[in-house]
Amino acid sequence: MATDHFVGVVGGGLMGVGIATRFALAGHATLVVEADPSRAAGIPLLAADILSQLVDAGLIDAPQRDAALARLRVEGEPAPLAGAAMVIEAIPEVLAAKHALYATLEAILAPDAIIASNTSGFPPDALSGHLAHPARFLVAHFWNPPHLIPLVEVVPGTRTAPETVERCVSLLAGTGAEPVVLKAAIPGFIGNRLQFAVLREALHIVRSGAATPETVDAVMKACLGRRYSIMGPFESADLGGLHTLMGIGANLMPELAKDEDVLDLMRAHVEKGELGASTGQGFYTWDDERFEDLKARRLRQLSGK
Repeated sequence: MATDHFVGVVGGGLMGVGIATRFALAGHATLVVEADPSRAAGIPLLAADILSQLVDAGLIDAPQRDAALARLRVEGEPAPLAGAAMVIEAIPEVLAAKHALYATLEAILAPDAIIASNTSGFPPDALSGHLAHPARFLVAHFWNPPHLIPLVEVVPGTRTAPETVERCVSLLAGTGAEPVVLKAAIPGFIGNRLQFAVLREALHIVRSGAATPETVDAVMKACLGRRYSIMGPFESADLGGLHTLMGIGANLMPELAKDEDVLDLMRAHVEKGELGASTGQGFYTWDDERFEDLKARRLRQLSGK
């Protein structure tokens, strides 16, 4: 029998540990399974840093941070996951590796335990195809960083039981997350489709020479980013007047990017080994000053200052 007070996460990367800290902070005994000993050894420090960000923002206090850390433990293999109400898989996007993990989990977990994947790319039916009990499986796609971004896209497969969706949504909502349930699995789900639609047009604008990446980012942060944190595109359309947006759209839509050639702008950086923040260079130069500025902006947003 699974217990709702016990949640497991498989994968000790930034996403896995961020997900685990969210559950631990909500009062769940939380177990992170990470097979790599060096990565596993760093999980407590990473979790402490994540929770300390919330302390600095005034969202939790030091005793809450310490209590959450006390609820979180790390193991190198999945056997101790027995008894978990839900196990969230957050390993690299390799389908065969995910299938092998699910087979191991099914041999360990209680019959009523949920198996969820944090995948951002694979549809639930492709993931659950080899499961003996696919009714217990669904996608629970968290956004990075999961301790700050509340959205979780819950994507059931064609064989997912309705009660699995209900229990998953309840567990997620209890952590302060904001779960949304998709009616059908579509590539990229919702968030990534919207993100890449914006990115395609941003790349198109820069490639055309109309603006720099800095200018495009400034417009997004000062305008649409603020608006969309309050209302979505359909609410915004209603408030602006559908007749007005129809007129604008009839003229503007034909001018928007519709191809994948804009990816060449990113490909040029990748081919030079400029992968972004991880290598110190992408569209921007990522030095200590830029990282500190980003950290300060996140803290101001969290604290409302």
